[in-house]
Amino acid sequence: MAVERKGRAEGKAALITGAAGGLGAAMAWMLAREGSKVALTDVNLDGVELLAETINGEVPGAAFAYAHDVADEADWVSVIERAVADMGGLSILINNAGIGGAFVWSEQDTLENWRKVQAVNIESIMLGCKHAMPHLRESGAGSIVNISSVAGLAAAPGMGAYNATKAAVWMYTKTIALEAAKADWNVRCNSVHPVFIKTPILDPFVAMAGGDEGKAHERLARGIPLKRIGEPDDVAYCVLYLASDESKFVTGSEFKIDGGMLAQ
Repeated sequence: MAVERKGRAEGKAALITGAAGGLGAAMAWMLAREGSKVALTDVNLDGVELLAETINGEVPGAAFAYAHDVADEADWVSVIERAVADMGGLSILINNAGIGGAFVWSEQDTLENWRKVQAVNIESIMLGCKHAMPHLRESGAGSIVNISSVAGLAAAPGMGAYNATKAAVWMYTKTIALEAAKADWNVRCNSVHPVFIKTPILDPFVAMAGGDEGKAHERLARGIPLKRIGEPDDVAYCVLYLASDESKFVTGSEFKIDGGMLAQ
């Protein structure tokens, strides 16, 4: 007798920030195709509306889109309320939104740049975890996935603000994981640390290579043992695992998607 195949995220409801393109869009597609409803949020409303429309063309009723400034607490409250109402609950939070800020040495950095990077890259994650947690608890098996970076585990000159925030994401993830475990909430929290991935965040490196994308990617890959940069789905597959019940005994961990870079 034939057995009906269920998706790896069947029956889940996920909120993904920074979903208009790049990693967020790849995660949205993967989760929707694996059975989850997806709430797509971004400051770029046109971008997430287009993505939701495209996803719904393949997986009817799976995607919803919302304008969202992740650095604004009132926006978090509003977006979560709407997403829970539209999806019938919330079981997955993927804090993906982030910016690079100005890549400058510390003595040239500005307080304005520092605070902007902090607000988007780490304060947003605190707000997301705070306001999503009650709904994740109610789901009976919640999962938070915070997107950090290899830059949160290994420093580099000229990236002070970015390094600091991504390291903060790594440690804050562990705090949330331990709090949820201690309180018996059945909510897990893990961080993902990609290296260079083919997304618009590499645009500054392409610009430094005179607009030659191939040359920029080749230069970035020199420090990676697998000798290439990553694809968005390389990260999305890891997120799918952490969002699904396959990882029900995994919390407070960091996952490096780095082609072996930090093994050296």
